[in-house]
Amino acid sequence: MSGQAGSVTEKASSSRLLLVGRVLAPYGIKGWVKVEPFTESPESLRAFGEWRVGKGDPDESWRTVKVVESASHSGNVVARFPGCEDRDAALAFRGMGVAVARSTLPEAEQNEFYQADLIGLKVVNEKGEQLGEVSGVFSNGGHEVLRVQHAGGERLIPFVAAVVLSVDLGSAVVSVDWESDW
Repeated sequence: MSGQAGSVTEKASSSRLLLVGRVLAPYGIKGWVKVEPFTESPESLRAFGEWRVGKGDPDESWRTVKVVESASHSGNVVARFPGCEDRDAALAFRGMGVAVARSTLPEAEQNEFYQADLIGLKVVNEKGEQLGEVSGVFSNGGHEVLRVQHAGGERLIPFVAAVVLSVDLGSAVVSVDWESDW
């Protein structure tokens, strides 16, 4: 990637689990759950035939559930799992995160990145000064913004072509046109 910031695909290493949604509540009385997707569209979450669900940071202790049925509903996803036959069973999933293995996601297009692939990258400016490490990415409505943690706190750096000069996932470095005192 040279000269372009590219775009960032919502919340995303190949073996780790990536948080892609959160169970909001039961949906109806027949065991369905309503899930807030952290993906670009509800359809992309529905493409996965099984999810990992749990609380806290996604890890191997999260339980695997098969998605028997799912549908998009008002920007969310409603889904049904085996053995989850009534509202009380669905209530047990409330507040749980929904994750998938990074290896199951399609490769990002050129000049596109999964947010999770940016987390932990070192941020360096044109002078070679280390500005910190990417700790998160969010959208301000107009474009994505990198949260960069450093010894003095946090920097917010726009993820736009005028600022982000390159992203080298292999070297784990984001090069930016940004001063250390900004």
